[in-house]
Amino acid sequence: MAAWMEMTWVMIIAQYSVTILALIVFMVVFEWITPYKNWESIRSGNLAVAMATGGKILGVTNIFRFSIENNDTLLQMLMWGSFGFVLLVAGYLIFEFLTPFLKVDEQIASDNRAVGLLSLILSFGLSYVIGAGITNS
Repeated sequence: MAAWMEMTWVMIIAQYSVTILALIVFMVVFEWITPYKNWESIRSGNLAVAMATGGKILGVTNIFRFSIENNDTLLQMLMWGSFGFVLLVAGYLIFEFLTPFLKVDEQIASDNRAVGLLSLILSFGLSYVIGAGITNS
């Protein structure tokens, strides 16, 4: 098995596959913690939810980009990527907590595109900060 993992193309496929599976799991977690149903809202045309969800996808995949660049094994990559995801969720919860006058989830559910865009930018921006931390680990 170690000989297979030394082949660059095999490692790329493995990293890609692990990232896709982790992304699916993490998006299910986001679905659980948001009061609205992401995919149903997107299907019905809620652009704010699409932007917020897209930001989460960009954030998670960017964290995994840093994790892939800075770890030699799939297990390390997955562990640091998962840790980064936990930090991204914490950032999401802190954003909701620090803006009680805005009620971010309610605004996104009601298709407030300004809040959806802000959520996208926050998720993507935090992923760079998290990634920098992963780089220095």
